[in-house]
This record gives sequence, structure tokens and C-alpha cells, in this order.
Amino acid sequence: MEIKIDRSELLKSVSRVQSILERRSNMPILSTVLLNAKEGTVNVSATDLELGFRQTIAAEIIDPGNIAISGRKLFEILKESNSQEFHIKEKENNWVHLTDKVARFDLACLPADEYPTFMEPENVTMVEVPGAVLSEMINKTIYSVTVEDAGFKLSGVFTEKVEKGGATYIRMVSTDGHRLSMIDKSLPGIDALDLGSGVMIPKKGMNELNKFTAEEASVNLGFKEKHCVARKENALLVIRLLEAKFPDYQAVVPKEVTYHIDINRIQLLDAMRKMLILSDDRYRAVKVGIESDVMELISTNPDLGEAEEKVSIDFKGEKIEVGFNPRYFVDALQSMESESVSLGFIDNARPCIIEGEADKGFKGLIMPMRV
Repeated sequence: MEIKIDRSELLKSVSRVQSILERRSNMPILSTVLLNAKEGTVNVSATDLELGFRQTIAAEIIDPGNIAISGRKLFEILKESNSQEFHIKEKENNWVHLTDKVARFDLACLPADEYPTFMEPENVTMVEVPGAVLSEMINKTIYSVTVEDAGFKLSGVFTEKVEKGGATYIRMVSTDGHRLSMIDKSLPGIDALDLGSGVMIPKKGMNELNKFTAEEASVNLGFKEKHCVARKENALLVIRLLEAKFPDYQAVVPKEVTYHIDINRIQLLDAMRKMLILSDDRYRAVKVGIESDVMELISTNPDLGEAEEKVSIDFKGEKIEVGFNPRYFVDALQSMESESVSLGFIDNARPCIIEGEADKGFKGLIMPMRV
């Protein structure tokens, strides 16, 4: 293989796959990117066997072929170059020569025929989805996905179709057992998506899908044969779905609340961030006291001290005292856009519900803690 290619375009593509490449795998081939040159284009591919990415870039093809080259080293070489054009030529015995006419590198590579086959499901029904909408749904659910190894059933974002008021919505739900995030969006053509009774998209795949959507005004999305497929003009992302069964989340979502509290989102976010300053693995709770249009936050850590702040609210009702992990409030509030948020309470043993007028379709639940 021998090609001449625009350095900035190749750098952008190789940079994009760094989070996919496996650095500590017992399969060294998974730390490489596959460059496939043919007919005026180069396909740049990366996979960790659970998800795969492929992008097509225009190039001058001197000699078609394939090479599997270290993704990390290729990225570093391209990043440090200032030249517009890059020349890549395969040599004997799995070596490759790279030069920008100023510097040159000879790198060892791996046999391209050992690279895992890029599996793309056939005849997938695709629906065009606005990138901003898909990105919003991911940003408002991904932080609630569990990070615990034992929580396999909760290690992705559950995605399903729901019927409300005669319309079909796509819903994403995530939970780690202590909080839950849920968002519904109505999208044209969503009925065509093959979601069955719901699918689980893994967290890493969701992060990659979020990057994918950030680069375009819209992407084509489809589901088939245990895969999520996202496509745009010159790129393709395939994510293997989790086979875990998501729990019955509807059972923990309250149908109605006893108290509603309206509060400035930024003020509450800033106050919860201050409560985090004294928290650690042992002392993570903030005591929330609500009475007479004032919310009082108190964080106590016997090893460090105590923090307190009062926030003005719109509230008329009986006094409420309940404990929460402030980190959960910070994660939910910073993903929202509403100027004012509504907090819904039933009692000090059931979850707090967070909603906002500018965050249509979103609902966050946070379970209380003992303080």
C-alpha cells in the first residue's frame, strides 16, 4: 500500500478513534487502526470488538492495499507534523514508512489480514435524527449509568419506544440504583425503528455515539440483530447491544408528588457544589431542610468540618428534612438548561423528582440517604 493524504483530515479521523482503541488488551491488533486504500479513498477503521468505527477519506492512491498500524503512534506523529500532505508507504516484513517531507518514521505494524472483520448489519431501517436532540438525550442519561462491575444489568442506557397521547416517543432511561434519569423525545419516523421491547446500549457505545452526533446536524440511526448502527455521509459507527434485562424502572417513578418547590437552577447547582467540598467516600450526604421559602443545606464531615448554605425558594408547606448525595444533584442540574427547576417531594423516604420547563421530556430521580 502507498498513499498521499491530507494530514489534517487523517489526524481528525485517527484522533476520533483514540477512545475506541484497546491499550491493555491481550489482542495487540485492537490497538491498531486499519487503513484500507482503494479507488481514491482510504477507509480508517477501529474496533474493540464491542463497537466499530469506519470513516472514508479522499486520498491519492499510488498502490492500493491494507495496513494495521499503531493508532496511538500514528496519532502522535500526525499531531506533531505541520505539513499539509502525508506520505504513507508499506514496506516488507510488516513495516511502514511515513513522511511529511520534513520528518520520516519507519514503524513496525501488524498483518492487516489479522484485523477483525468489520461487521455491518445488512438492510437496517434507518431514521434521520437531529444530532442536537440525540446528544441532549445522551447527556441527560449517561451520567446515571452504573460504574460498578457487579451492575451489568444497569451498565447501559435502556432505549425503547413509548406511546403517549396518541404519539410515539423514543425514551432513554439509566439508573445506578441510587438515581434515575429519563428523557422522552418525539421524532419524525421514529415508528420505523426496530427496538422491540427495548434495547440496552453500553456506556462506551453511548459516549462514541455522542461524539458522532456532535459533528453533524443529523445522523441516521437504526437497530438490527443486537446492534445499534449510526451513519452519516462518510462515517459509520456500529455498537453491539448489551444482552442484559433492564429492571422495571416504572415501579420507582412516582405518579404524583406531595410538595413542589421552584428554585433557581444555577443557585442550587452552586450550593450543591460547595457541599461537595467536604464530602469523601465515608461522608457523602448533605442534609436538606426546607421551610418558609428557604432551603438550608448542611454538609458535615467529622474529619474536616461543616459547610452550610441557604437558598431562597418558592415554598409554602410543612417542614421537610431529607438527606441526599450532592453529587447526584450536580450531575443532573449541570445537564439541564432551565433557568428554574421544580423539585418534587413525597416524604423523606422516597425520591426527589427534578424537572425543568426548558428541559422538555426530562425527569431525574434521586433517592434519599440517611444523615
